[in-house]
Amino acid sequence: MQLLLIIAYFAGWALIPHLLLLKKRPTATLAWLWAIIFIPYLGSFAYLLFGTDRLKRRRLKRRNLFSARTTRRPFPAAAHDQATGQLLAELPRRDRQFLRLLSRINQIPASSGSELRILRDADQFYPALAERIRTARDHIHIEFYIWQPDEVGREFLALLTAAARRGVKVRLLLDGVGSHDLDEDLVAELRAAGGQFSWFQSLDPRRNRFFLNLRNHRKLQIVDGCTAFVGGMNIGGEYRGLDPALGHWRDIQVEVSGAVVCELQAVFADDWFFATDEQIAEEKFYPTAGQGGPHPVHVVLGGPDRRNEPIAKSIVSLINEASERVWIATGYFVPDDIVLAALELAANRGVDVRLLISERNDHPWLVSVGRSYYHQLLAAGVRIFEYSAGINHAKMAIADRQWSMVGSANLDYRSLRLNFELNLLFHSAKENAALAAILEQDFALSAEIESGPFGRRPFRQKFLEAALRPLSPLL
Repeated sequence: MQLLLIIAYFAGWALIPHLLLLKKRPTATLAWLWAIIFIPYLGSFAYLLFGTDRLKRRRLKRRNLFSARTTRRPFPAAAHDQATGQLLAELPRRDRQFLRLLSRINQIPASSGSELRILRDADQFYPALAERIRTARDHIHIEFYIWQPDEVGREFLALLTAAARRGVKVRLLLDGVGSHDLDEDLVAELRAAGGQFSWFQSLDPRRNRFFLNLRNHRKLQIVDGCTAFVGGMNIGGEYRGLDPALGHWRDIQVEVSGAVVCELQAVFADDWFFATDEQIAEEKFYPTAGQGGPHPVHVVLGGPDRRNEPIAKSIVSLINEASERVWIATGYFVPDDIVLAALELAANRGVDVRLLISERNDHPWLVSVGRSYYHQLLAAGVRIFEYSAGINHAKMAIADRQWSMVGSANLDYRSLRLNFELNLLFHSAKENAALAAILEQDFALSAEIESGPFGRRPFRQKFLEAALRPLSPLL
């Protein structure tokens, strides 16, 4: 037995050349080296599950076969339709340059929305989504990270089943890890009614799909190609505040219509093709193509299949764009050096930088890791608020008085580098003010972190934060 343990220990070291050849970011490489060398057996096992990027390579290969965006409309990412072009021409030069920058980062053209609606918490989002499902005529495309098999989950499955029975084409795509509690037997009735269901990635080792990393964290719902919802909300009772262990659940979703829905449809189509090999390229699924609207909107995509880390670069660009204020809410806060530097530099140049971070969440160790970054942010003038009225799961940011971003990406390494994420950035003074009002209310429900008292926290807390921080790229 002892001999086997020795062999297993040195076999773990054999993973190091593989790790180095992947050419990960230096911080991630060092973290995995730290885990493999100093946490024998467990570190090597974790690397095999989480660190090998097998899904990244396979997905890149599959994307070469089909992309809804390029199949339907093969023009450069900086291009846009005529209606959007006219809208952008009316923007100040600096705003046009910012959208052009995001187009190049994300390789997606700027678009527009005819209507924007901010939905605060499940009490507003669930009725809005349910109504769209009830009135759907042609198709419903739904993508979530978590779908709980509780009363809320069953209620929405019943709505989708009813839609399928009346002839609406229903496609439901869920992540295999996030929705691991959902038994496929619960979607049998939906399938019998003609609806389609698929895991983005299942946990079935027989199909070489035992992946716990590189998850599809996107939350996207599209009805008839005309209306879409994007944000941070999932399906389950806890999002209604029905879980007494979690309490009130703060979250944000945005409903949008207009030309940008065409771009969002392409996002769903690419994900659906990866999961099922079915192409969604017919023009009937893209009825909003070319339709103008008063709001410039941009789709921000992130994932290990995108080479230049567009989520991280887009968020940093938004922070750098701010000249007056940048307020950010995030469910999890484990920033990388680039995001950290952007926040510090913005505060140093006099921008009102505020972070709203949940005081507790479903991954308590992430709170400790996040706090290890507070000292240097506070020293730079960043104001930090820990939300204490429940769980703050919202992912949103506002810059100055016109730019806003809502989506699925947190300010943590997993969202910025590993998961498939989806954010929506829009230029609208009205929606910016609405989100600012929500944030101001949440700041009032939070405890602001002050340098003096924070520096006097117990040594055991400081030590835990320092011990966990080197592992932050892995969490």
